[in-house]
Amino acid sequence: MIKLNSQLTLEEFLALPQGDIIYELIDGVAVPKFPNDDMAPKYFHSSVTGALFILLSAWAQGKGRIVIEWAIKLIRNQQDWVPVADLTYISYNRLPADWLQDEACPVAPELVIEIISPGQTFGEMTEKATDYLQAQVQRVWIVDTKAKTITIFCPNTLPQTKRDRDILTDSLFPGLQITPQQIFQTAGII
Repeated sequence: MIKLNSQLTLEEFLALPQGDIIYELIDGVAVPKFPNDDMAPKYFHSSVTGALFILLSAWAQGKGRIVIEWAIKLIRNQQDWVPVADLTYISYNRLPADWLQDEACPVAPELVIEIISPGQTFGEMTEKATDYLQAQVQRVWIVDTKAKTITIFCPNTLPQTKRDRDILTDSLFPGLQITPQQIFQTAGII
């Protein structure tokens, strides 16, 4: 039996049995993604996750895959890091369409989306976005369900916050044009 508060190798972490609690590997330790009940996803978080999944899946047809809460094998501070993003987009160029393994994402995706849960702060999510970018993720969206905004993080540029009818477009995602208003309306929270 592996103790979760002891140092784990990547292989030991990935071999842990699945359960009701989602863990991330941070600095060699299995850490619950939501360490207390205050942080557990609530209605707005879950609804926005579903809305983003629907909207992005329609766009991603034939281009790549959108996955909810998929562990990603990355490196952070020269150590194995396995975060579990709320949503992940990875193109078929990075991970072919015929790749079908029941395991953590083996390469850095183009996009990860984190939705701020109750008990989390924008500052904490900004730090995580920076870690993702340093681990070769190309874009990070931080979704704030209270402010109804999406902040986009890209390498070597300042973050941009989109709200209302601002269009989220990006040369990395040709043809994608959605707005925060569209996302939050689809989620049923405006």
